[in-house]
Amino acid sequence: MRDPLSEIIHLLHPRAAFANVISGRGAWAVRYPHYGRPSYCIVLDGGCRLAVDGQAPFDIAAGDFVLLPATPAFTLCSDETVPPVLRDPDALPSDGSEIRYGDADGPADMRALGGAFLFDRDDPALLVSLLPAVVHVRGSSRLSQLVAMVAEETRVLRPGRESALARLVELLLIEAMRSAPHDAPPGLLKGLGDERLARALSVMHAHVERPWTVAALADAAALSRSVFFERFTRTVGVAPMAYLLAWRMEVAKDLLRRGDASIAEVAERVGYGSASAFGAAFQRHVGASPRRHVRAAGPRPG
Repeated sequence: MRDPLSEIIHLLHPRAAFANVISGRGAWAVRYPHYGRPSYCIVLDGGCRLAVDGQAPFDIAAGDFVLLPATPAFTLCSDETVPPVLRDPDALPSDGSEIRYGDADGPADMRALGGAFLFDRDDPALLVSLLPAVVHVRGSSRLSQLVAMVAEETRVLRPGRESALARLVELLLIEAMRSAPHDAPPGLLKGLGDERLARALSVMHAHVERPWTVAALADAAALSRSVFFERFTRTVGVAPMAYLLAWRMEVAKDLLRRGDASIAEVAERVGYGSASAFGAAFQRHVGASPRRHVRAAGPRPG
């Protein structure tokens, strides 16, 4: 049976990543505006303070990994009394070179690796729906090793670099999701943590084309219909059929963007008996017809 988490990672089409050395010395503070795309950082030595807009500030130290699925505006500092210097995230290097905060000379008090993920899809909503606004993992040797490998691939141009970075992105995301806090908000991750609900989620993802009902999904979870409906809605954050519809539309958008199936074929592969029924559902959910969505999205990179 297919693993829903692996399917979603695949649907994100991770393309690459980059990682730069980030270092700081003395008293410093930097402010980054809203970026909107996933970014991450792992602290190698020393530490600093991170204040993400809308979240309580917290300290990060050596061994800590931080993932911001949608990267809102944030401030990073060694001293909260220092006025922050505004930095442009789109102007940062992506070639592995060092980014220095504070005093330019002398050994660093803090060293980290930080960067961003790149996806074929411009819309990060699928990733954002899986994770809290800030993922903070302490002391993960696996994440540390993966980020170090991304940094190495960023710095050195070698054969197979693009493929290696794409695979490393997948591994980084999977490991970050596995390490996400157990008190994560309602969503797929929380649902997969419930053994009964995980069964229903797995069959939905494995057979998206089937005419599922709440009763059939409840049977897969070995729960009564009412208990399943309440438990799924509370844990995943949406009702079972609403989740199924959203997943069908994500699969459909991917199939349409690939361009190797007609609208009628896409409709059949995501559980609709006719292209017209699929088109109406797609229009309601996405806000555009399948053809218009394909034209607006453009071809998939690569």
